[in-house]
Amino acid sequence: MEASGQAYTEALSELYPTRADVAAEIAELEGRLTLPRSTELFASDIHGEYNAFSHVLRGGSGAVRALIEEVFGSTLNDDEKAALLALACYPAEHCAYALEHVGDADAWLDEAAARLAKIARRAAGRTIDEVRTLLPDDLAIAEELVAGRSTPARRPYREAIIESLVASDEGPALLETLGTLIQHLVVDQLHLIGDVYDRGPAPQLIMDELLSCPNVDVQWGNHDILWMGAAAGSPGSVANVVRICARYGNLSILEDAYGINLRPLATFAADAYANDPCTAFALKGNPGLSEAETRLTEKIQKAMAVIQFKVEAALIAENPSFGLDDRERGTVMVDGVEYELLDTTFPTVDWDDPYRLTEDEAAVIEQLCAAFTGSERLQRHMRFFLDRGSLYKIENGNLM
Repeated sequence: MEASGQAYTEALSELYPTRADVAAEIAELEGRLTLPRSTELFASDIHGEYNAFSHVLRGGSGAVRALIEEVFGSTLNDDEKAALLALACYPAEHCAYALEHVGDADAWLDEAAARLAKIARRAAGRTIDEVRTLLPDDLAIAEELVAGRSTPARRPYREAIIESLVASDEGPALLETLGTLIQHLVVDQLHLIGDVYDRGPAPQLIMDELLSCPNVDVQWGNHDILWMGAAAGSPGSVANVVRICARYGNLSILEDAYGINLRPLATFAADAYANDPCTAFALKGNPGLSEAETRLTEKIQKAMAVIQFKVEAALIAENPSFGLDDRERGTVMVDGVEYELLDTTFPTVDWDDPYRLTEDEAAVIEQLCAAFTGSERLQRHMRFFLDRGSLYKIENGNLM
């Protein structure tokens, strides 16, 4: 045996020291090869639209509906299957609604749990160890409802478990556990192909949802990388992130979701651009802000745009290879065509040193950088990107 083969054999012998261990591992691998091919869900360009993303994820992009049809077929009518689909995808919400409209709550919980357990058994094409990892410790007994096939001899055992949990007021928790289990079972791997952030109102909720997904990988989009740079304290990235949030009227993402104090910025923008209508900085869409909030947000957007341009100018000066050092006052060159700027009112620009930040601008960006790097929730979300993400991924021979 060659030296490399000898070393490999010795390493394996540490993992599987006996013939029985080797045989058991071979049997496990052979068994896995007979399991159905895993289901992969692809999503991209979510851009903060949490409700749409969550709905697609909860239903496995139609997989839960198909599973219900496969399991129950004509034994349930369309209304019953629709209600069961709502329960599987939104177990807590649908359970609360149903319990307000049924006569016998315990009987409804018993039947609902039995139906969800039947769906979960059909969805569980994995080994029981993998199913076990998806169950919460306080309701690990739910494994008994999912493991193995449904036989006449085993049915009373499962019914007794459900009835006992319902009698102990654990019925709603059991439905939520089974619903979440089904959602995770129908999607073996979630591939997120870029851009969780910007434009939409709730990227933080998407990130929270992703943190609870058992199998997910992320390929960073340019917007995600921008937020990663901001979380690392890059002034240019921070300015760009704040500007984009202002542009879409989503500054609440920064303040309410990530605890970033925008008061110093708002005070500066209101003062520096007090007499500026900021007409070139109208918001994208109608995020439901009041007239006063809209006007202030437009001033904030312009204030951050000017700060961004100044900060980026320093980077351009340090990196002539960027080829961006041909900008002239009042115009911009794009593909050889010179355009006049839509807005040439710059009260914070000293034309003898146009890229120098004023003292107030420097204080604003310094405070914002500190707030971004100090946001615990933001750092947790960006750590998820680093741990689960990459610029690209090759899966099953496909480039993502």
